[in-house]
Amino acid sequence: MATDCLFREDSYLKECDALVLGQTEAGGIVLDRTVFYAASGGQPADRGMLTTATGDAIPIVNAGYTDPEKTEIAHLPAATTGLQFKVGEPVHATIDWSLRYARMRMHTALHLLSAVLPYAVTGGAVGDAEGRLDFDIPEAGLDKDEINQKARGHDCGRSRGTLALDHGCRARGSTRPDQDHVGQAPCRYRPRAADRNRRI
Repeated sequence: MATDCLFREDSYLKECDALVLGQTEAGGIVLDRTVFYAASGGQPADRGMLTTATGDAIPIVNAGYTDPEKTEIAHLPAATTGLQFKVGEPVHATIDWSLRYARMRMHTALHLLSAVLPYAVTGGAVGDAEGRLDFDIPEAGLDKDEINQKARGHDCGRSRGTLALDHGCRARGSTRPDQDHVGQAPCRYRPRAADRNRRI
C-alpha cells in the first residue's frame, strides 16, 4: 500500500498522525502517511521521532523507499527497539525541523547558484551545512571574479523568470525556501563529455 507523502503538499508540515502498515525485514516502519522526506535526488532523509499511543518514543535516523516506483516509505529506527507493531496501530510522526529547514535553505541556495551560472546541471547533493552542484562546462575553467560579479548583479525578477517565480526571489533580493525545495532535484542534463564536468 502506498504511503501518502505529506511533505509533497506542505514542506513546512512538521508532524502528523499516521497508522502502521507493516515492518520491513530491516526493521523499517511503514506508515500510511508521513512528513518524513525519504532520501532521494541528492538529498538525505529526514530524521525525527515516532511516538506510539502508549508513549514510547522511537528515534528515526533514516527514511527510504521500499520499492523502485517510490510509493512506499519505511522509517528506520536508530536501534532495535524490540517493539512489534500491529497493522493499523496509530503513531505520531515528528521530524527534526531545524535539520529539514537547513536543508531547504541549502536547496534554495543551489537553485540560485544554477540560475547564476549558465551551464547545464548534471547532478548535486543537498546537505544541512554544505551542498554541491555538478555542471557541464564546455570551457576549461571558471573566472571566480566574473561569477561573483554576476551573483551581485543578478536580478531574479528579470533574468531566468521561471526560476525566479519557482524559487521565491523578491525584488529586495531575499529568498524563502518554497514548496519544491524538499527533495526535488534541480533540472538535470546528461553531460556532453565527462571531462567537461566541474564541481562547485
